[in-house]
Amino acid sequence: MNFTQKISSVSQSPTMPKTFSKRKKFDIADLYSGPIATNDVKKEDGNIDYSEKIRKAYFWITNNAIITPFYDIEYNVLPSAEYFFSNGKSKVTIPTDQSYSSFVLLPLLTLITKKKCLFIGGPGRGKTASAILMGILAGYSLTEVKRAIQHGQPQMTISDLLGNPLPSDLINAQSMENIRIAWRKWLGMKVKIIDEYNRIPTRTQSALLTVMADNYAELLDQIYQCPDSAWYLTANDDAGGGTYQVIEALRDRIDVVVRALHFNSRFLKNLLIRIENNIKPEEMAPKEIVFNDDEIDAINKEIMEVELPNDLLRRLEFFASQFELLESAAFSFEYKTKDNAKVSGVELSELFNDETGKDKIKEIGFQTKNGFSVRAYFTILTFVKAIAYFRGEKKVSFEDVRNIIPFVLHDKLIQDKDNPFFGLSENSSYKVDYVSWIRKLFDLSNAEYDKLGLDKNDTVGDLLTEFEKGLSGVTEKEASKKIVEIEKLLTKYSSQNKLYAHLYDDILTLKYLHQRYSNYLRWLEWSSRDSNK
Repeated sequence: MNFTQKISSVSQSPTMPKTFSKRKKFDIADLYSGPIATNDVKKEDGNIDYSEKIRKAYFWITNNAIITPFYDIEYNVLPSAEYFFSNGKSKVTIPTDQSYSSFVLLPLLTLITKKKCLFIGGPGRGKTASAILMGILAGYSLTEVKRAIQHGQPQMTISDLLGNPLPSDLINAQSMENIRIAWRKWLGMKVKIIDEYNRIPTRTQSALLTVMADNYAELLDQIYQCPDSAWYLTANDDAGGGTYQVIEALRDRIDVVVRALHFNSRFLKNLLIRIENNIKPEEMAPKEIVFNDDEIDAINKEIMEVELPNDLLRRLEFFASQFELLESAAFSFEYKTKDNAKVSGVELSELFNDETGKDKIKEIGFQTKNGFSVRAYFTILTFVKAIAYFRGEKKVSFEDVRNIIPFVLHDKLIQDKDNPFFGLSENSSYKVDYVSWIRKLFDLSNAEYDKLGLDKNDTVGDLLTEFEKGLSGVTEKEASKKIVEIEKLLTKYSSQNKLYAHLYDDILTLKYLHQRYSNYLRWLEWSSRDSNK
């Protein structure tokens, strides 16, 4: 098989065997050879195994299209080996299970979940090339994808982005409704690519936001309804800077952020072979790994069937609860949040100084200027299911959550770089390495969760579970008992000298439950009096 034939062939099945033979001795060549098997992607029942098809696409890209010998999404079946360099300052871990490159895997998961991915990195790092490949895997030709790319530049107008009114209509129309628009073709595509989005003027960014957020474009009172799409945006830095500052609402619409890593010089020979053979992988994607609309819809349904176990969901809840509380932001308990301080225009640094009696290094919430948005929760829940599905699993694992969270929260959790945590010499690199920082936050949260024994003791969760069964049939005595139980728990929490961040949502939940049971109890009492009249 010559190089041209090799690059246009698909990895063989199974890409992830479910039964492992005796572990063989490690060979460096295994890192680059990819999985081996046949081209069969059928399940035993004859249906298409879409997760296998996605893995085929992943391995074709990593083995043939994009040179990315990096495995920063790691999985283990045995403890990983660790090697230290530079007197312990740098550590390399060798995973013991199939692991992946975020630069390829996350854009691929974005494609099948119809989400929005931002590539960040210097020029020439393959950001746009990776986005183009995703368009090709969605069934578009290379010409269609390239012509549809929107290149951000300082002079881009709303008309440049969306389309133009027909000149004859502008002259003859009696009302705005009679003006037809020549909409840009990219608006109707299932893969949308915005190159250097941080060079787009602010006013045009607002028009782009409407398309991204609400799936429609508006020009001169005319509406173009866009299909659900996978979005790929690129930027040369991760601060949202550029010619124009990216508006916050637009950044918030981005689901995952992927860093384009450097080119490993040991693979220069691969570039030489491509030059000598005039090989362009984007022109040679095998048909076996191209996804049509029906397949992507079917994949999404199967992804949603992946189970997220309650114990993992509880750990995720605990992690998220660490970041919103800011006691000095308000008098009313419900408004004691960083978001309330932000919308009030008060400097957070002033309020942080008022948070006395708390360990600003140990309590991870002090490392950020904000908490989670609802959109972040949606994205995390979708992507942890998607990566588990990609791996051929029916349940989300702890490592799935740990691997996904940093890429979802990359642009959503804003560091407070003045926090003393970052002043420690061993933590200074976290100011730059957001992926490792967020993963560190998650690890610290889980260590605290284990220390508190919350896997075995979640009284608030038990109360909430009981309430979710419904109030139908609950007696006055039972409702009164629940109210007493809630009040005892609130008394217990209030006896502590400090309000911990993870208790904030629990206390608000208890207030909610108290109100629901109280209202129900009053209704029962009213019903009893009314029936006795």
